[in-house]
Amino acid sequence: MIKQWTAFLFFLVMLSYCRLTAFAGSPPDAGAFYPGIASYIVKDARGSRVYMAKDTGRIIQPASLTKILTALIAIESGKLDQEVLITKESTSVEPSKAGFKPGDRVRLHDLVKAAMVSSSNDAAFAIAIHLSGSVEKFVTAMNFRAKKMGMSNSNFTNPAGFDKGVYAGNISTAEDLLTLTEYAIRNSTFNDIAQLESALVTELNTRRFILLKTHNKLLVKYPYAVGIKTGFTRSAGKCLIARARKENHDMLLVMLNAQGDRWLLAEEMFERAFAQKSGKKSDYAVNGAASGSSWNR
Repeated sequence: MIKQWTAFLFFLVMLSYCRLTAFAGSPPDAGAFYPGIASYIVKDARGSRVYMAKDTGRIIQPASLTKILTALIAIESGKLDQEVLITKESTSVEPSKAGFKPGDRVRLHDLVKAAMVSSSNDAAFAIAIHLSGSVEKFVTAMNFRAKKMGMSNSNFTNPAGFDKGVYAGNISTAEDLLTLTEYAIRNSTFNDIAQLESALVTELNTRRFILLKTHNKLLVKYPYAVGIKTGFTRSAGKCLIARARKENHDMLLVMLNAQGDRWLLAEEMFERAFAQKSGKKSDYAVNGAASGSSWNR
């Protein structure tokens, strides 16, 4: 009888442990690594294994990570070669902006680049108005597309990621944003744009060129980074969705509301994951993260 009870208790202990690690192999103490990040997940882009995760179902404002969905809808529309008339409504938004003027004409493909590379809010609103006729109708399309992808805990109020005033309620989770990213990276056009460090956009009326540079410093600081998107508002904090490839390994990271230097944090998180994947000791030794500057998008 004692042996039976011992075996039963052992089963319960193992069951509890398995539940802790059931999220595709996430280590049970993963949340202790980075207490300065409200929510995060690092996952194998080619498989189901999760290397670290914390509060992945927590509702948080995604800031400009919202533009991934905006860009994806534009790419999947099949209208990237269309000319878009820039309206006054799309130029009246808050920065970051590419600097378009009412009456300008820009190809939809260039607007997607502007939204993704330099996080241009005017580009995101121009995409919405062109494809759906109004921001409100585009938001309806965004939420329909998100639900169809399985983003069950997200709600979008605008194409750029604003989260105050009339745009309050623009929310998502690390889980949902990972779902979005995993879907998006199946599209080669999205991948080509997501890894750009700069983009040259042409205004078609005057043939004026606008050079836009990425806000994603990870592309410069970390040699294995290959995109994808940054985000920042005062409410959302510093956000990042990133992808890195090293030694034939492919990783995705979602980081929401991070304190300190998100570039150092992302680098260290990727290196921890790659080390777990390969069984090797990490080549990087990032001892904490420095305080972040106010330059963020």
